[in-house]
Amino acid sequence: MNSDKPYNDLPLIPPKVNLETKVILKQLNASNKALAELRGYSETIPNKDILINSIILKESKDSSEIENIVTTHDTLYKALVTNLKEIDPQTKEVLNYKKALWSGFEAVKKHKLITTNHIIQIQKELEQNDAGIRKLPGTALKNEKTDKIIYTPPDGEDNLRRLLKNLEDYINLDDDIDPLIKLPVIHYQFESIHPFYDGNGRTGRIINVLFLIVKDLLDSPILYLSRYIIKNKPTYYSLLQEVRTEDKWEEWILYMLKAVEETSKETLQLIKDIRTLMDKTMEKVKKESPKIYSKELVELLFHNPYARIDFFVKKLNVTRKTASYYFGELEKISVVEEKKIGRDRIYIIPKLFNLLRK
Repeated sequence: MNSDKPYNDLPLIPPKVNLETKVILKQLNASNKALAELRGYSETIPNKDILINSIILKESKDSSEIENIVTTHDTLYKALVTNLKEIDPQTKEVLNYKKALWSGFEAVKKHKLITTNHIIQIQKELEQNDAGIRKLPGTALKNEKTDKIIYTPPDGEDNLRRLLKNLEDYINLDDDIDPLIKLPVIHYQFESIHPFYDGNGRTGRIINVLFLIVKDLLDSPILYLSRYIIKNKPTYYSLLQEVRTEDKWEEWILYMLKAVEETSKETLQLIKDIRTLMDKTMEKVKKESPKIYSKELVELLFHNPYARIDFFVKKLNVTRKTASYYFGELEKISVVEEKKIGRDRIYIIPKLFNLLRK
């Protein structure tokens, strides 16, 4: 096929090529090993929601950044814990990603599969509208620098639904192909169907981690793939296009397998660092401020890099005066720092914040 011409004809999957070449199988072993180590360690964490929340916030920010939706960690975390009436559109979109990922996670935990309706709901949460599957022709993907059309996705709602049904069947089929080999096929196909007016890239990256949960390779959404894609963004887009124009499946599958391996290792290290910091903080509070120490108090501190008194009043079932006293004591021993945002008084956990913005 002439690579200079965009095209509208997208074959169904699975692709009619060998997906299990020697080089793919070699990389597959390394990727599966790294992912298994990540899952195994995450299952030893007593209060996993705290760490999951931190990982999801990083993924939300970086997945949105791939689509040029940029916010800072500082702005994002402040928006989570304050009563700011006006949140900038970029930060709002990142927070919507977090909601969409949690919503998708709850759905796949309940149903043990991923359906077209789940995918539509995820995109709805992301975009906060009911536009749904594209109904109008004319969608084209362009080179950001040259404005040249590089790919024209399929058109027609019936056709898009047919392609999505094929994708749904492939996702949920129990076959002999390793899920980590199917993952790049699924991601390629969804991005090429491009079924929505907006939010396709972010929806596709949420599908990635949900698929691994459906296949029992993860039990929570902690695989942090977006950072790898950001670091290798030109390669990501060029390999996607080379599958469309030249059937270069091996190179694309290898890219995604390496993304899983490297991301699993990085995420494992981040979780270990957060866990180590939490343990050290517990020892510090127990030693230097024993009157206020409790395991629950310290774990709540790690729910977000910023903490708010109201949250602790509710979760610890204490008065505002008592919660304020806790934070005063924590500030004395340099566990937290007080900040004021408008009328809100919040507390930053500097060491956690620095870990998450690396």
